[in-house]
Amino acid sequence: MARTGSNKPNYPEAAQKAGYEVHDASGDAVYDIVPGGSTILLGDAHRILSRLPTGSVRCVVTSPPYWGLRNYHIAGQIGLEPTLPQYINNLVGVFREVKRVLHDDGTFWLNIGDGYTSGNRGWRAPDKKNPARAMSVRPDTPVGLKPKDLLGVPWRLAFALQDDGWFLRADIVWHKPNAQPESVKDRPTRCHEYLFLLSKFDDYFFDYQAIQETAESSPSRRNKRSVWSVNTEPCGEAHFATFPPKLIEPCVLAGSQVGDFVLDPFFGAGTVGVVCQRLGRKFIGIELHPEYVKIAERRLQNLFNQVNSNGRCTA
Repeated sequence: MARTGSNKPNYPEAAQKAGYEVHDASGDAVYDIVPGGSTILLGDAHRILSRLPTGSVRCVVTSPPYWGLRNYHIAGQIGLEPTLPQYINNLVGVFREVKRVLHDDGTFWLNIGDGYTSGNRGWRAPDKKNPARAMSVRPDTPVGLKPKDLLGVPWRLAFALQDDGWFLRADIVWHKPNAQPESVKDRPTRCHEYLFLLSKFDDYFFDYQAIQETAESSPSRRNKRSVWSVNTEPCGEAHFATFPPKLIEPCVLAGSQVGDFVLDPFFGAGTVGVVCQRLGRKFIGIELHPEYVKIAERRLQNLFNQVNSNGRCTA
């Protein structure tokens, strides 16, 4: 990884063999970061993005922490801002830097979920199937909303990004056939999230043929529709929501070519990196939490081991 400054990158030998680097970029250094290959960067997304070269990635695929839904117990985390506007503004600021790093013909694929107002309850009870759901602190009900209101976070963020100069090109509904049941009797059970396609300009790279689907009534291929039915998939080590690879694959295939850099500024358990390794793309993953970086490393190492043991990728 080329860069200015005297400090040397810090990453394990196993990561080098598996085709990526791990670099602790959480300090106060000001040198530029110029990855030569797939790289995991530990630290704050906004600060690290400001050190990446302009126009250096072809595609961005990410899912930031949702507002008020999880406490990751790490200083500087996004998602526990006291107010919804603060949360939206923080993400707009991060994604403004993403826009600079993105190539002019690049695309930005953003998965974001919704939630309901807390009713000014400062806590949330645990769930037997999902203990991580419990929280000892929750933001108050936003001004202008009422108890039990749907927050509308995805569209609030999408419109804020549109106002900030992004082209909002598509709203894709991620339908979850295996969505978890909800103990509600006064509304339908939620089984979808949004995946937005955004771009810097009105003309951009989009390989529609790479993601064509088979029509239901004939064997012919057709343009991919805007409702994607993809099951959620558990990640045994991660006690938080993770991207299913099948949701990421169309984004990477349509938004990049073999050898391109794909960025995920909220890397989490590293699923974008796993998909990129499978599809022959290079990745840059930024993650604030050291434990999640370790999870991502193990998943990528397992993928490398499987490919070397049987000549094919099954991770």
